[in-house]
Amino acid sequence: MRCAKCEFENPAGMKFCGKCRAALGLTCPNCSFENPTGFDFCGQCAAALHRGTEDTNGKSAGAKPVAAVRVVAEEASTTLEGERKTVTALFADIKGSMELMEDLDPEEARSVIDPALHLMIEAVRRYDGYVVQSTGDGIFALFGAPVAHEDHPQRALYAALRLQDELKRYSDRMRLEGRLPLQARVGVHTGELVVRSIQTGDTHTEYTPIGHTANLAARMQVLAPIGSIAATEQVRKLCEGYFVLKPLGPTKVKGVSEPVNVYEVTGLGPLRTRLQRSAGRGLTKFVGREREMEMLGRAAEEAKAGRGQIAAAMAEPGVGKSRLFFEFKATSGAGWMVLETFSISPGKASAYLPVIDLLRNYFDISPTDDERKRREKVTGRVLALDRSLEDTLPYLFSLLGIVEGDDPLPQMDGQIKKRRTLEAIKRIVLRESLNQPLMVIFEDLHWIDDETQELLNLLVDSIGTAKIPPVGELPVRVFASME
Repeated sequence: MRCAKCEFENPAGMKFCGKCRAALGLTCPNCSFENPTGFDFCGQCAAALHRGTEDTNGKSAGAKPVAAVRVVAEEASTTLEGERKTVTALFADIKGSMELMEDLDPEEARSVIDPALHLMIEAVRRYDGYVVQSTGDGIFALFGAPVAHEDHPQRALYAALRLQDELKRYSDRMRLEGRLPLQARVGVHTGELVVRSIQTGDTHTEYTPIGHTANLAARMQVLAPIGSIAATEQVRKLCEGYFVLKPLGPTKVKGVSEPVNVYEVTGLGPLRTRLQRSAGRGLTKFVGREREMEMLGRAAEEAKAGRGQIAAAMAEPGVGKSRLFFEFKATSGAGWMVLETFSISPGKASAYLPVIDLLRNYFDISPTDDERKRREKVTGRVLALDRSLEDTLPYLFSLLGIVEGDDPLPQMDGQIKKRRTLEAIKRIVLRESLNQPLMVIFEDLHWIDDETQELLNLLVDSIGTAKIPPVGELPVRVFASME
């Protein structure tokens, strides 16, 4: 069995990796699907993964669970057991696909539509969504089921924004090839559904939802302006601040008795954490933590004296690590340049996500800036900082997605490109620390991606003589999994 963490090939039957001690997945005895650690039932066919595992009726589960229904040509059961869940449904559809394919040979039409569908599916999977079905020129996906996530509304909107960005790039390439561009509409709604597994063959099981939530998400997709994302009031309540939502007003929706408030999702908002959202409503009085504040203060003084420092807050979730940093910035941030970035749960699969957020803050790039304005901001700040840093610009442009014309970097070896990109960021950070003390804060390191981790390692090796103290937040459970 191959370890998902270090890719070491372990003998069959092992529960933990013999190379890195990471927990191994479970192979389903029914369909041989590799399930994550902790599953009692297979996520592919719902079969029990352990002997003696019981279903909700207290009966021992066999290879085929009671809740699954096998559908055959001769008959189909009408009694389906399901589970009620609060989920976020997403519908995406290519606008004008019928007109686009009208004059195309079927094979040629497939060569145009299939890459777009692939981009849609990858955007959903990147944020741990589940693609229920492809409709030929669109997809229907769920977030929060079958794998539960407490932040499933945010994951759905992250996926929707990425979907639109990727389709825009694909459409631009088609336009350069002389083809008609592609645009999509996306609809998102959060609510309750009943989800259940239906076995449609000996080895194939469909995970399908039933309920008003899916229908309303589909209606939002129809109402979305072309090339944009439409969401309901329920999504706005859960995601306001994390995303920019433009009200489109109450809209009469077929099948809904009352008008529905519709919002267009136009980009990322200023908030990244719950603490930031709570701060806008008013925080409780900060008490205690004198020792921790004193330790951070000493590290700051050492950094001002030219000896770079590293401070890490390690504790169980919910004890106030983010609040500690928040108060430290408020009381000790005067005279410092403070750069702050956050790792997010769905961002672990996205390379450089916290680094990109950090650079956007440093270069003062806003969501409303067009590509030309972004290039001007990056170029102007780098050259004003030090003209010898001009050679870092191609790597910064590539990382921020603001390349003009042909990008030479994709032809470069991947490892060389990564090393030079990280080195470019390090040089800028260290050079900036010579102008003024610089505080870099990384929050929620347990969700950090590998590339961002490599940047942190590089900074750690370089700050001994720099006035820069990186401050990070790391839950103790990450240490527990490493020891």
